[in-house]
Formats: sequence, C-alpha cells, structure tokens
Amino acid sequence: MKLIFSFLTAFILFFQSGIDSLRDSYAKANSSNANTEAFINVAEKTSGSDPVIQGYKAAAKIMEAKIVKQNRKALVKSGAVNLEAVIKSNPNNIELRLIRMSVQENIPKIVGYRGGLKDDKAFILNNYSKQNATLKNYIKRFAAQSKTMTEAERATLK
Repeated sequence: MKLIFSFLTAFILFFQSGIDSLRDSYAKANSSNANTEAFINVAEKTSGSDPVIQGYKAAAKIMEAKIVKQNRKALVKSGAVNLEAVIKSNPNNIELRLIRMSVQENIPKIVGYRGGLKDDKAFILNNYSKQNATLKNYIKRFAAQSKTMTEAERATLK
C-alpha cells in the first residue's frame, strides 16, 4: 500500500511540476526570442494528456512562428486549431482561456486570430473568485501586463 501511495505521490508531484514549469516559462516567453525558445523546449518535453498541458503546447506551436523563418502560417494555424479544440472540449477551464487571451493579445492583428478576446476576458473576470490561490496569483500576474484588461478590471482581481 505504501508503495502504491509513493508512486501516486511521485506521479502527482512530477505532473504538477510540469504545469508549474510551463506556467513560469510561458510567463517569460514573450520577453525575448531566447525565452520563447526556452518555452517551446519546455512544452515539447512536457508530457501528459491534461488539457492545460495541451493548451500550452498549442501556444508553443503558435509562438514558434515568431522565431522561425519558414512555415509561419502553418504553425499558427495548427496551434490555433489545437488550442480551439482543447478549449471547445474544456470550455470552463480558466487557464485555457487565459492562454488563448494571451496568445491573441500578442499575435499581430494581421493574422486575424483575435476572436476570443472579449469572451475570454469576461470569463476570466467572472470566474476568478472560484480559482485556487496559485491560479489566482498567476491570473493576477498576467492581468498586470495584459493589453486587454483595464485598470478597473485589474483592481477587481484580489
């Protein structure tokens, strides 16, 4: 019994550290090409079928278009399709909505992938209070640098 519990605990800790490293790396990814590459590498090395992991992997695919010279359009399209599919399967996941909002805020307007900004912002603001402390902190850090959130909206995130 102790052996099973030990394996289960190790698995959970490993899985959680994957999410944490993805979050940390993603938060820094837009600041430089080196950080973007680091995030892409972390996303590629993280395994799991969790929808949030899949969302970060889709975001990595989209962000890869920022640093490569070829197939940019295909990378963005593939990543966007994957991200939309994960969100469609998990419409009430606030972190997935945060990922999409972040991607859409930072992608050039000419790409045309901006359809979910208002909905995602409203969803995040309406469901923020229901989240755990770790996720609330992550959302607050995102909101602090968000181009879409107003000062009044940021103030509601306590």
